[in-house]
Amino acid sequence: MNTTQIKPWMSAFISGALFSVGLAMSGMTQPAKVIGFFGFTHGLESWDPSLAFVMGGGMLIYILGLQLSKGLEQPYCGTDFSQPSQKSIDKKLICGSLVFGMGWGLAGYCPGPVLASVGAMSRDALIVLAGMIIGIIVTKKFSPKKS
Repeated sequence: MNTTQIKPWMSAFISGALFSVGLAMSGMTQPAKVIGFFGFTHGLESWDPSLAFVMGGGMLIYILGLQLSKGLEQPYCGTDFSQPSQKSIDKKLICGSLVFGMGWGLAGYCPGPVLASVGAMSRDALIVLAGMIIGIIVTKKFSPKKS
């Protein structure tokens, strides 16, 4: 492997490791933190806004990176900038978002924290990961094929 091939892999690895450390430091690998954000069982006094601050911090970093990348012809660790081909909001996107949100709110895990918690050998995270994998397989099996 030459340097051109290694740079994207190293960049992805370092970004993933940094993301995992950030999730762990902020407590977002604990389902109770996520459920505390989505749960209003006792009104506002039981609400935990820390997830909003983590998401806001992530959005600020993304916006900064996006602005800095606008002057570049190509990314530092890749050949081109990947942009989504789908620009419209359709039924498939809305349904997928609803299912994702329900799973996140019920289990207290989204994919990033699940993987970080699996690395810590969390039994609950392993169960959620198994459910995610089954969901991916079922979705791929029953989704219409792209032409």
